Amino acid sequence: MFTIGDFAKHGRVSVRMLRHYDAIGLLRPARVDPVSGYRHYEAAQLAPLNRIIALKELGFSLQQVGSILGDRVGAQELRGMLRLRRAELEEALAATAARLTQVETRLRTIESEGAMPTEDIVVKSLPPVRLAELTGIAASYGPQDIGPVVGPLYEELCGMFETARVTPTGPGVAYYEDAPEPDSGAILVHAALPVAESVRARDLGPAVRIVVLPAVERAATVVHRGPMDGVLPTAQALARWIDAHGHRSAGYARELALACPPDRAQWVTELQEPLAQGSPDGT
Repeated sequence: MFTIGDFAKHGRVSVRMLRHYDAIGLLRPARVDPVSGYRHYEAAQLAPLNRIIALKELGFSLQQVGSILGDRVGAQELRGMLRLRRAELEEALAATAARLTQVETRLRTIESEGAMPTEDIVVKSLPPVRLAELTGIAASYGPQDIGPVVGPLYEELCGMFETARVTPTGPGVAYYEDAPEPDSGAILVHAALPVAESVRARDLGPAVRIVVLPAVERAATVVHRGPMDGVLPTAQALARWIDAHGHRSAGYARELALACPPDRAQWVTELQEPLAQGSPDGT
């Protein structure tokens, strides 16, 4: 048998923790000296101790740990719990990383206010384009909500094109509208690829629609370089330019994907914001 100190050392826990587990009935000593009150443990008790620590690390309360151990959970079940907890933690880490990215983007926006040269912004007309598209709903127009929707839509759409052996006639276009419920703040996301007149929706899949995105007489355009979760400084520079030159926006900016290599830092996207009729002609 081990003294409580030796057992704590072998279990890599504190003596205080073992005393607490004893007090709440989670892990009783194998023997308690009736005279001195000293606790003694057996080597076999390392196994339940390991389960207690593992379940605690998985986020279970000590009360829940006691219930689980009472059901005599096995190693395979613990492994399944571990996998589930790992997935939850990875999801939480990804969400935290995304929030940090958005904070960093806002900071860059603040730091770059007024720094974008006006010659980077061009007013031009946009021709009509025939598109094959998939749509989805994002909770808001923020990059943190748009990205998780538009990315999978494009993956699915590109897979359909590859399966059908259809080649897009140009770069992808993402465009946005308010969702049907106007007070929800949600956004209808369109992920689209241009196609030839000969391509029909049934060639690609039942979820695909063929639409013609109408021509735009005048749009203020600017090139954004880098991942789209960092688009805010570019988009707000464009908005400030539109306001400073007396223009009025006529809707959400389209996003023309000029280059989408595997390295997202090398992405090149043109933002194309339609201008309302009656806006000044000068740029």
